[in-house]
Amino acid sequence: MTAPRTACFGLAACAAAWAACAQPLADPTRPPSAAALAAGAGEPAGPQLQSVVISSGRKLAVIDGETVPLGGKFRDATLVRVSETEVVLKSGERTETLKLYPGVDKQPVRRRAAPARRGAP
Repeated sequence: MTAPRTACFGLAACAAAWAACAQPLADPTRPPSAAALAAGAGEPAGPQLQSVVISSGRKLAVIDGETVPLGGKFRDATLVRVSETEVVLKSGERTETLKLYPGVDKQPVRRRAAPARRGAP
């Protein structure tokens, strides 16, 4: 066999081996709850906030696939607050906060003090 032909067969073998080991990529735009279910995490414990819409004329949330406007009903609860990252449902005296990203905790940024200047007037 000639060298170019041997190189082509070697490249083809490497490509076939790589393709056999390749795994499909996860969709980064998928909501966390859907990704967890697809991975076999089981059923979520309670209702899942999937999306929020906030505009000058309206506020609404998508909870378990159901679109609920501010003041609207979801099951036996009323949607009383909508923010960029969470919503609040109220049922009687009980309130429940649903987070868009339940595994993420926001924490304030701590700024370091600026170093003292030498020779400042």
